[in-house]
Amino acid sequence: MQADYVIVGAGSAGCAMAYRLAEAGKQVLVIEHGGSDRGPFIQMPAALSYPMNMKMYDWGLKTEPEPHLGGRTLVTPRGKVIGGSSSINGMIYVRGHARDFDHWAESGAQGWSYADVLPYFKRMEHWHDGGHGGDADWRGKDGPLHITRGPRKNPLTRAFVEAGAQAGYPVTGDYNGEQQEGFGPFDATIYKGYRWSAASAYMRPALKRPNCTLTRAFARRIVIENGRAVGVEVSRGKKIEVIKANVEVIVAASSLNSPKLLMLSGIGPADHLKEHGIDVVADRPGVGQNLQDHLELYIQQAATKPVTLFAHWNLRGKAKIGLEWLLWKTGLGSSNQFESAGFIRSDKGVDYPDIQFHFLPIAVSYDGKVAPEGHGFQAHVGPMRSVSRGQVTLKSNDPNTDPKIEFNYMSDPSDWEDFRKCIRLTREIFGQAAFDEFRGHEIQPGEAAQSDADLDDFIRDHAESAYHPCGTCKMGAASDPMAVVDPQARVIGVEGLRVADSSIFPRITNGNLNGPSIMVGEKVADHILQRNPLPSENAQPWINPNWKTAQR
Repeated sequence: MQADYVIVGAGSAGCAMAYRLAEAGKQVLVIEHGGSDRGPFIQMPAALSYPMNMKMYDWGLKTEPEPHLGGRTLVTPRGKVIGGSSSINGMIYVRGHARDFDHWAESGAQGWSYADVLPYFKRMEHWHDGGHGGDADWRGKDGPLHITRGPRKNPLTRAFVEAGAQAGYPVTGDYNGEQQEGFGPFDATIYKGYRWSAASAYMRPALKRPNCTLTRAFARRIVIENGRAVGVEVSRGKKIEVIKANVEVIVAASSLNSPKLLMLSGIGPADHLKEHGIDVVADRPGVGQNLQDHLELYIQQAATKPVTLFAHWNLRGKAKIGLEWLLWKTGLGSSNQFESAGFIRSDKGVDYPDIQFHFLPIAVSYDGKVAPEGHGFQAHVGPMRSVSRGQVTLKSNDPNTDPKIEFNYMSDPSDWEDFRKCIRLTREIFGQAAFDEFRGHEIQPGEAAQSDADLDDFIRDHAESAYHPCGTCKMGAASDPMAVVDPQARVIGVEGLRVADSSIFPRITNGNLNGPSIMVGEKVADHILQRNPLPSENAQPWINPNWKTAQR
């Protein structure tokens, strides 16, 4: 078992790299612990709450008790399946804001500014505007990743955007184009009624080539000889073997498993490795540090008219949706139901959006439990750039033990302030005339919760992860002691080894992370192939001209 390039993880970035390296004629072998993504629970967009709660498809990782969330342990689903988390996520496609990438470049990830990454977003996208308008010039037309928009037939979905406008916010035809700020339609990785994961976009086409293979195995550690990565030790059943890499090993195992794999291989904070009896190959104190995520709350409102998806939330309704999807790939089963978005700034003096809304025309939790009220609607809302940082460390030197995950959510006072603002701004939007004919009582937090203390109690008990972990193998200048990889994603201090997935994000981007994770795979593939990067594009994003003096 050997190849020029061995990629650990067939997730969002891993699939993209496999495709680009195989296309260039390189011999590629991808190691994936999970199995096939062929089941209807993955392929049917409306079934999204199932795969992330299924042991078959999810690593089943959990946080340590979170001290600022009342000691709650939160689940952190990561895809253990071909396509990785792109096969179990909510299918929402957000590039991130231009300023996010400029910040990356300013913090030491040279060559990763918005001008540098925009051509890669365009290369990967095949965008279908579906007649909703948008910025065709800013979008890719013939990439492998199909991106579509939901039909937006539900009156609540349209009322949400209208309410945003009534509250004084801009409306945007394409938050992934020139103007992110405002309310408008969501983009989704859905195509012809199917989830269009990284497996569909990249892995399956790559495997049609004779020079790309996928092997099902569990990566235990990277084999390093004389300071160079030469292979990956894997287990298959009872057997442990080494898969050799003639040129490079590329780790794309997620922001929770990639740092774990590096540490098990002797790359990480020296004292922590010694504590677990691991020989130090490269003392990189940043491995596992800088862990970030998006937290969100579900603000729920009862509906006075039976226009919500609750009408279908019974055995007969679900069977009908499932049948229509199975036969024709149409109907409610073909949408993730997240069809309207909002990106706003929390305050004057904030130059680009730092709050995101996902609107849903049903009051439901991520595990599929509906509110006892029945008909309702909700907005998922949360701050985009929390300053809290956590860490991923080892519990033991046994590769079969899960990593120790501590997000340290809400550890900074500014997070509480931001979240209270999120709740109050959402209430204001739900209070607009556009919702008058639909609005019942507030389900949660509930009208009684008004004071800061009441809201803080609600936040502590109800904040949930949006499942956007990143940052644990930070990309930066080779001289930065906390950087793990350089701007070409090469692990600093080890030859022939790269990390390329959301762990290399210096700072979390605005919105959902699947888009930027795939972009990382696309761009790093060019670095691996020693190609000149795609020519940078000087497209200037829209920034609210009154941002210094006004919140909207």
